[in-house]
Amino acid sequence: MSDETFLYLTTIGRKSGELRQIEIWFVELEGRYYMCSEGRERSHWVQNIGQNPQVTFSVGTRADQGASLPLTSAKGRILHPDQDQKVVQAVASQFDHKYQWSEGLFVELTPEGVTA
Repeated sequence: MSDETFLYLTTIGRKSGELRQIEIWFVELEGRYYMCSEGRERSHWVQNIGQNPQVTFSVGTRADQGASLPLTSAKGRILHPDQDQKVVQAVASQFDHKYQWSEGLFVELTPEGVTA
C-alpha cells in the first residue's frame, strides 16, 4: 500500500448540487494549497469551483485521508497566468520539483482563517 500523500478535494456539483470528491496531487505554499488541472477549464472540479468557490479538503493517504490535515473549509480560486504571474511561477516550480510536472491550470485553496 502506498503512503503517498494526496489532497482530497470536495466541491459542490455545479449542475447536481451534490458533493463531488477527487484525489489530486498538490503543493502547499505559505499556508495555501495548490492543485494543477491537466484538463484546465474542462475539468469538472475546476468548473465546480468557478460556480461555487466554497470547498472542503483534507490531506492524507488513501488509507487515511485526513492523516496530514483534517477536513478543512476553504475558498477555491482559479489562477490566471496573466493576473497571478508570480504565484503561478512559484507554484509551477514547486510542482516541477515535487512531481517533475506542471502542465495545466493552477487552482488555489485558501483555508478559512488564512489571510494575505
